[in-house]
Amino acid sequence: MPSNISSLLGNLRAKFLGGDGLKGHMFRGGTWLGIGSVFEQVFRMGRNMLLTRLLVPEAFGVMAIVYSASSIVDMLTEIGVKEAIIQHPHGSDHRYVNSAWWLAFGRGIGIYAILFAVAPWVAKFYGNAELAPLMRTALLSIIFLGAQSSKAFVALKEMKFKRWVLVQSGGGICGSLVVVALAFFVRSVWALAIGYAAENFMRCVISFVICPFRPRLELDKQSVKDLLTFSRGVFGLSVLNLIFARTDIFVLGKLYPAAQLGIYTMAIYLIQVPTSFITNVLGQTLMPSFARIQEEHSRINRIVIRVTSMIVLLGMPALIFIVLSSRSLLSILYGPRYFSAALPLSVASLVALVSLVNSIITMVFYATGRPQFHRRCVFIMAVLMIVLIYPAVKEFGMVGGQVAALISVVAGYGVQLVRMRHLTQLSFVQYSRTFPFPIIVSCVVFGLFMAIGRLVVMNGALFNLSLGLLGCVLALSICGGAFLKRLTAEA
Repeated sequence: MPSNISSLLGNLRAKFLGGDGLKGHMFRGGTWLGIGSVFEQVFRMGRNMLLTRLLVPEAFGVMAIVYSASSIVDMLTEIGVKEAIIQHPHGSDHRYVNSAWWLAFGRGIGIYAILFAVAPWVAKFYGNAELAPLMRTALLSIIFLGAQSSKAFVALKEMKFKRWVLVQSGGGICGSLVVVALAFFVRSVWALAIGYAAENFMRCVISFVICPFRPRLELDKQSVKDLLTFSRGVFGLSVLNLIFARTDIFVLGKLYPAAQLGIYTMAIYLIQVPTSFITNVLGQTLMPSFARIQEEHSRINRIVIRVTSMIVLLGMPALIFIVLSSRSLLSILYGPRYFSAALPLSVASLVALVSLVNSIITMVFYATGRPQFHRRCVFIMAVLMIVLIYPAVKEFGMVGGQVAALISVVAGYGVQLVRMRHLTQLSFVQYSRTFPFPIIVSCVVFGLFMAIGRLVVMNGALFNLSLGLLGCVLALSICGGAFLKRLTAEA
């Protein structure tokens, strides 16, 4: 048996990690991105656990408003520099990179100038005078992001993932250390504001160290034209994404005290951390891969189906863990004040899983130079979010924000599937086969462990956490076994 396992692992390693083909680049890149992101997210999780004990919930609620307000102008002027460089055939050319840097840097300066001017209006709207200086400090990060070396995006295009990991994860870890250090001395929301700016400043500095680039005072007309053509396809997407992603914060921030908003925000962030990690790893690996095979629709469809299958097979057991253990998880990680957000966390986990599956299709649209195909999906999600958010919050309380998000993202996902079929002739029959098995297994395991939890007299955070973990392990062993069997067949 051990020899068989060793042989299987050897075959899988040779098939997926060896060679210079697309599959080898994808899996080696995913390994680098995964390692770097895991280190960064571990730092972030540890940081948040510590900060929730050093700072009051109001601090996180105020910063949620700062982030959301900044996103309005940021997304209004989104030009998609990273995606443009990755998908363009001549994206590595210095003239194209130089033009992209000046557009990104100019955009950053312009956004900050607008936010600096409107900060007092935002503070007045929420009745909090401290918001204005907080925004002006934290949002210096927009300038730093715009000034980041465009060669870092070229490294991503060329699948030199090690460099990209050092830039992104290195900056994130440095920023987390700054926030924690400040929180010990400045026990207020200012620690979060200064730390946010410091994180992106470090990314900017590291990007020029790892990916040297010297901007020249020149703009190539053809490169600018190509960049603006791509940005027209992106235009409007960011605004609609903002409406979908931040409407709950704006509405809840108006209807509930900052403390309750802070508790809700930190609970949602708990699931957004691993989701962002997975999305970033997949996006930074798959987008360059899809860009290389833009016209090979059958290969794109195979990758989409396999990756979607992996996400669902591993994501459904994780969802069981969150739902069964949400109260205990929040209490242990953040403290007893946060367990009241258990239901929003559970619904947010389902939203995250659907969004993650949907993002694979979005990556195909961007990699093939058709970001406008994603617009209809985001438009529907944004409209539904606007229509549903207020009645959902009034009817269900704070969890209503995530109920509205779930309905919206499911509708948008359906639209994306139809568009994908027209683009690559994706077979709905083959695609749909990835869902029934893990969903049925997970629902059966969830029902079983819910019954056990009601029958057993024991109660408490550790018991509920153990129950959720056991349910996750059982479902994961069944679903993971099926996934490993599939990999074996392919190898």
